[in-house]
Amino acid sequence: MKTRLVERNTTRGGTNEPHASLKSGEGMKMEQSVTINRSPDEIYSFWRQLENLSRFMNHIESVTQTGDNVSHWVVKTKQGKYEWDARIIEDKPGEMLSWQSLEGADIDNAGSVWFEPVNDGQSTLVKVSMKYSPPGGKIGALLAKFFGDSAEKQMAEDLLRLKRLMESSGHAPITQ
Repeated sequence: MKTRLVERNTTRGGTNEPHASLKSGEGMKMEQSVTINRSPDEIYSFWRQLENLSRFMNHIESVTQTGDNVSHWVVKTKQGKYEWDARIIEDKPGEMLSWQSLEGADIDNAGSVWFEPVNDGQSTLVKVSMKYSPPGGKIGALLAKFFGDSAEKQMAEDLLRLKRLMESSGHAPITQ
């Protein structure tokens, strides 16, 4: 997974755009995937409406679009409530999305989600790859894993909820 910020505006005084928060080589990495009996375009369209993420990701309280490819995230965990702004840094409709949290994030993170066709495009392999700096660092992540609240477990459960949502009653309504 590459973590990079595509756009960068500069002025005489330096940069005037927020910087990415997760530096290369930092954080913990996780990868999860699920096959869903829906087309890549359908799943991409649903995921791309970021407000829909709270419909299947239990820990997400809200995602609000605040600007061009910038969103504000509010996440609630057993350890507390966390917020950050993130920017979509790569968007290939029907194929993939990449994002990165911006400087000042409560939880620094970056990642991508891929929508790969299988079964002649009738189904989709949804793969999520993410790096994050957990609250409490690596020790906090190990404690969370020990107590059954690991990010990997949460992501696997979230993807299964997405599968059920997308496959139930023909389709998941898209919030616009």
